[in-house]
Amino acid sequence: MRSSSQAGLPASGPRDFFVCDIAGALPKDDMATMEHPVFSLSTRPDRRVLRYDHGGITVEITPSVKGLATIHDKDVLIYCVSQLVAALNADRPVARQLELVAYDLLTACGRETSGDAYRRLREAFERLAGTRIVTNIPTGETETTAGFGLIEEWRIVRRTRSGRMVSVSVTLSDWLYRAVLSRSVLTLSREYFGIRKPLERRLYELARKHCGRQARWQVSMKVLCAKSGSASPLRVFRKMVRDIAAADQLPDYMLEVVEGDLLVVRPRAGVLEEDAPLLDAAAYDAARAAAPGWDVYALEADWRRYWGASGKPRLKSPARAFAGYCAKRARGG
Repeated sequence: MRSSSQAGLPASGPRDFFVCDIAGALPKDDMATMEHPVFSLSTRPDRRVLRYDHGGITVEITPSVKGLATIHDKDVLIYCVSQLVAALNADRPVARQLELVAYDLLTACGRETSGDAYRRLREAFERLAGTRIVTNIPTGETETTAGFGLIEEWRIVRRTRSGRMVSVSVTLSDWLYRAVLSRSVLTLSREYFGIRKPLERRLYELARKHCGRQARWQVSMKVLCAKSGSASPLRVFRKMVRDIAAADQLPDYMLEVVEGDLLVVRPRAGVLEEDAPLLDAAAYDAARAAAPGWDVYALEADWRRYWGASGKPRLKSPARAFAGYCAKRARGG
């Protein structure tokens, strides 16, 4: 790991860029784009102007001539967010401008490192910068209605003799950077990057965001279709979801379509141990109040490890114990 002085910066004082050099950073995703449909699920250039309204939140996404940013383009943002959160956890200074090695990004996201992979990566940068969003989604404690690109700027800093990009500079939107600083992020399964079908990726995001480590989460197909951002008619969407549920290959979660046109999501055994304390939605709300801005699911994983290391004592009120642990962590304990 390079220090600020090794990167050619003074050892003290603010940095104007952050070097992505943390190996094995856990994949992190921002909660706003997990909750709301921002990325296209199409594998072809998608030039639709999209609008989503739900619960007082509005999102309008306008593509460039290159098309909307796709759910696979989002890998770039996940990599950047993961690096920034890992640095924050290590008490390292961070900045909105990131310097990254293209090879490291590709390998971290489970991609090939062929010439074609570098070409596709460049196209991803172009779509991310060209896709414009107007929304009032709050990030952290700030709610503003603003227009911005998913990334503000990107540039190739260094190439090989063959023309392949090596070092790339990426400047995140202020909106996304605020989400990182406020820790409005969730940890993803390392298997996430192995999910190839766009709708499967989106369903995993929604399961991770809404089910987390609760015993179950259910949603109507109509609402799920809107939240996913799918352009398919509802009857086609139902069929695709049924097929994904039947294949049962999603990391961490099992899907079941039940009577009433509902999808039920349950965590797999490895996510929720049989003898582990059960937490309901109210417990997570209390945890968020106790540790505002923190990833409550990451805190839960730490709490469960602490509980296991303590001999798995029986808890009269798991929710109260979890909230107390979150409050202690938020105070720096």
